Amino acid sequence: MNSIPIEFLFGILAILIVLSGFFSSSETGMMSLNRYRLKHLVKKQHKGAMRASKLLERPDRLIGVILIGNNLVNNFAAALTTVIAIRLYGEGAIAPASILLTLAVLIFSEVTPKTIAALYPEKIAFPASLILKPLLIILYPAVWLVNSLSNALARLFGVDPSKAANSEHLKPEELRTVVDEHGDLIPDQHQGMLLNVLDLEKATVEDIMIPRNEVIGLDLEDDIPKLLKQIRNSNHTRLPVYEGDINNIIGVLHLRNAARFIHGSDDSVTQEAIRRFTRAPYFVPESTPLHTQLMNFQKEKRRIAIVVDEYGDIQGIITLEDLLEEIVGDFTTNTSEEESEEISPLPNGWHQIEGGTSIRDINRQLHWNMPTDGPKTLNGLMMEHLENIPCGQVSAQIGNYRFETLELSGKMIEKAKVRPVK
Repeated sequence: MNSIPIEFLFGILAILIVLSGFFSSSETGMMSLNRYRLKHLVKKQHKGAMRASKLLERPDRLIGVILIGNNLVNNFAAALTTVIAIRLYGEGAIAPASILLTLAVLIFSEVTPKTIAALYPEKIAFPASLILKPLLIILYPAVWLVNSLSNALARLFGVDPSKAANSEHLKPEELRTVVDEHGDLIPDQHQGMLLNVLDLEKATVEDIMIPRNEVIGLDLEDDIPKLLKQIRNSNHTRLPVYEGDINNIIGVLHLRNAARFIHGSDDSVTQEAIRRFTRAPYFVPESTPLHTQLMNFQKEKRRIAIVVDEYGDIQGIITLEDLLEEIVGDFTTNTSEEESEEISPLPNGWHQIEGGTSIRDINRQLHWNMPTDGPKTLNGLMMEHLENIPCGQVSAQIGNYRFETLELSGKMIEKAKVRPVK
């Protein structure tokens, strides 16, 4: 060793520091790769991505080969630094030389390479895989031995490396965060639709159904002139048909079929004719999640369903249009809604709201955060809080919202004004 020129030893030391930087940057670069972008590049047959993906299938082996190489290089660099220090200044220079080597390794082999790799993982990881892949084959016996010992030690702490979470599946809330964080890459309208799709599993049919007291249908116990007037003046394409009470529902009449029995004079129309052209009702439980109901509509080739509770009593109806509007927002004009606004702004931050308005609709329209895990309407929320039907005008605060009744009936709060409390 004493016969080797000192310049040559410095050259080898510099190469070892560069190699140490390579291993450090390749480790950070490989582990910082975006797994979803990596999968996308693999599908496009990107060679660098394919090599990196193959290495990342067994991260324990990848880390093993990188750390073996890094530690070997660093140990050789430390030994070589000791030799150089002794030859130049004697044994007293070993400690200062070790400090200088530590600084050099930190700056040139650790901090700087890892920072660059963290910022540009693909530019570092893909070229590095060209070296790491054959190196893994060459050092496989050492990698296997080290991994076997480390995995055995991990099992002593209750960790099974064979079952390590290598899955990149995201939970709905995590996916929501991804959509929010990358909103600048997605148009606002599309971003809102994606978030609404994720919210479908949080809501049930009961949350968006039209309650039975608002259902417009045909009662076959009515006389023919009244039934024909309803059919001709209806704003809806499909009408439930029942006898006496909506719980005795017969089916659903599509108004395009009305032309089949409305011909000639009105006297020729009978209840039996209406009954004949109705389609059998499609019943769904009120607890059905919206994403499930969307698939059920597609499977059953239906656009309207009758919602029933656990006792089989009809609670309301849900349409495919209502469900789709949960995703894309309002895309049709409802004449009845034009005639009667459920939510109207008032001065000083107040809003006048009808008691039967859905809390989900209130939150969506006003960007509020009223609780939706209990009652589904404003009236239900206030009645639950008051624990009775008020006999006079009352005021209350529920969470961060102030409520004041405006109109009462003997069985519900017809109208109230609400504002958030700052």
